[in-house]
Amino acid sequence: MRQALAAQKEDRAARGGSKTQENFKMTTAIVLADRGVIEVSGEDAAKFLHNLVTNDIASLKPGEARFAALLAPQGKILFDFVVFTPGDGRFLLDCPLSLAADLEKRLNMYKLRAKLTVANLSGALDVVAFPDADARPEVEALALAPDPRTEALGWRGLAEKGRIAATGAAADYEARRIRAGVPQGGVDFAYSDAFPHEADMDLFAGLDFKKGCYVGQEVVSRMKHRNLVRKRVTPYRAPGGAPKPGEPIRAGEIEIGVTGSSLGEEGLALIRLDRLADAKEKGDAPMAGGVALEFIEKNPG
Repeated sequence: MRQALAAQKEDRAARGGSKTQENFKMTTAIVLADRGVIEVSGEDAAKFLHNLVTNDIASLKPGEARFAALLAPQGKILFDFVVFTPGDGRFLLDCPLSLAADLEKRLNMYKLRAKLTVANLSGALDVVAFPDADARPEVEALALAPDPRTEALGWRGLAEKGRIAATGAAADYEARRIRAGVPQGGVDFAYSDAFPHEADMDLFAGLDFKKGCYVGQEVVSRMKHRNLVRKRVTPYRAPGGAPKPGEPIRAGEIEIGVTGSSLGEEGLALIRLDRLADAKEKGDAPMAGGVALEFIEKNPG
């Protein structure tokens, strides 16, 4: 990795490296300070990840990204991440910074005799979002791709620390993420406690049902084919202002869920779908923190 960064610096010098990122015509760039990066590299890296996580890594190419998760054998999400490859047998996992060290340890535990190395590059690389980009941003980056979850989040990339100057605020990205209905682990669902369907990974291209086995695959497949999904992270509107995360949601006397991330009048909540349907049938308005919530149904198809 250090050799790759050095090569980038030499290339900039050869082209007149005094240029800064401000010389590029670029869209809004938002540095996501709460994200870290784990590198998996080596001869067996692609096969190792492909056989371990929820999405197809074997076919991943530079300029693309995959949304995926590493599950417990019982099928619950331990870590979720966006996977990039700059080529040369390297894969970069854009993950929550708070979980990066644990993800590194978990991958090292699984590698056994595989010919690969796992390294935490969170101190060397930035994760940058370009939420209003509809084409490749003109920036110097190690990896760039459309956000694999939804077009509403634009492009996403990894770059040397400080290389791309922030031109937007994290709150702007959060507003777009919440409006798009994309859950964030740790606030919209709890790691080690939620199944991929409950975190809407099937709705945001995080599950490949055609690939072979991976850790937790049988549980995920059973939930899909037997229609066992009882809870989902669901968007809502709250005229007058959304309640804070962690507020119980009740319809009449029945608790139907809990609020997650929010900004302004929009938010996400982990909801028992059957209880929400019953509340609608009875005409009971879901309430949280004294605020009425208007839920927006997602299409699970």
